[in-house]
Amino acid sequence: MNSSHNRRPAHWSVAGGSTALLAAMLGLASPASAESTDPIKLTLNDWTGQHISATIMGKVLESKGLSVEYVQADYIAQFAGLASGDLDVAMEIWDTTAKQLVADGVATGKIEDLGGTGMKAREEWWYPSYMKERCPGLPDWTALKSCAEAFSTPETAPKGRYVGGPVAWGGNDEERIAALGLDFEVVHPGTDSIIFAELESAYQRKAPIMIWGYEPHWLNAKYKGEFVEFPPYAPECYTDPAWGINPDATYDCGKPTGMIRKVAWSGVKEQWPTAYDAIKNFQISNAEMSEMVSRVDLKGEDLNTVVDGWIAANSAVWQKW
Repeated sequence: MNSSHNRRPAHWSVAGGSTALLAAMLGLASPASAESTDPIKLTLNDWTGQHISATIMGKVLESKGLSVEYVQADYIAQFAGLASGDLDVAMEIWDTTAKQLVADGVATGKIEDLGGTGMKAREEWWYPSYMKERCPGLPDWTALKSCAEAFSTPETAPKGRYVGGPVAWGGNDEERIAALGLDFEVVHPGTDSIIFAELESAYQRKAPIMIWGYEPHWLNAKYKGEFVEFPPYAPECYTDPAWGINPDATYDCGKPTGMIRKVAWSGVKEQWPTAYDAIKNFQISNAEMSEMVSRVDLKGEDLNTVVDGWIAANSAVWQKW
């Protein structure tokens, strides 16, 4: 999952006033009378890109007279809330980490997959280019079998240190390490802002670092580096020990790639039909998202201001939703 995965709520705030002002300025307010007057509950997860997606969608719906409520939610645990109707819409569900959760939820009839956002996801181990000199053979994952210590810190030596994502992201990195016989220890920071703070510190000192990287994001625009190339993912890798290079373990492969999806409680279509169509039609590109995330995370711009700018510049796009 994935952010935007920077994956944290920094710089975000509910700014209904700015939405109302923007709508008034653009002459957009046209209440959708068929809709329920109850607020549509959009989830907020722990990365900036997801907040941008949710806020764009929320402001568009508000400009049409609909009520929106933003609810902080754990990325994985939110599926229970979506199934029960306590939550309504999650704007970024990454195939890289939650594809099976979507399939399982859809199978119950309580969750609906509203299709792709237009963004394509990749999440994997990532290292700065200067580490290739200390671990020849990268990006091939087999290089890590002989040079894990090059990624160690005093706390983990002789094991390499891998800065994974927050526990809520899933990812199965501990299982992958065991299945592939890698001598690495995983640490899980509470937010992705910590991941990138560690990367910045290490990068300036050319110190050892291996992190959970993802796209769309500004990571590869700011830093020179690349993803580790693990054995290609297949669904059987996560379920069948006999599949892959380790016949006794699952997760002996890399993470999947795929779409970033919108997922909703199955009652949204009936309760908010116009909003349902708009959410289903929501589309944005990796390049657009990466640019907005970089403005918030790297330049310190206010997230609502960035979103308002996108809405003002792309009226022809979102009016079609």
